[in-house]
Amino acid sequence: MALLSPGQLNRRVRIERKVKNTSFSGAGSGSWALVAEVWASVLDVLPSRAEQLGEGISIETRPARVRMRFRTDIDSSMRFVMGNRVMQIIAGPAEVGFREGIEFMVEDFSVAGNGA
Repeated sequence: MALLSPGQLNRRVRIERKVKNTSFSGAGSGSWALVAEVWASVLDVLPSRAEQLGEGISIETRPARVRMRFRTDIDSSMRFVMGNRVMQIIAGPAEVGFREGIEFMVEDFSVAGNGA
């Protein structure tokens, strides 16, 4: 029995890597380049643990687990993009089965409160 059935991989996710700006005036800036688009499973972690208080500012995090077919070209400096949702990798990759899949813990942030 397969650990990752095709039906579980039901979200199209972009994997992007940071591209540094090497110009003199571009210090600290950069862009993101596409590494691959893959099918993945994105499972949000229960919201009861999703709120934290950081340096007196209420930050709402949205942690999730992302599983996909096994790859060796993804590291924690990269990010996942699913529609309008941008997720930074906070843990992983962890191997699922014997080189069948990989799993990451990811998080996207938004400052809680009135956005107006």
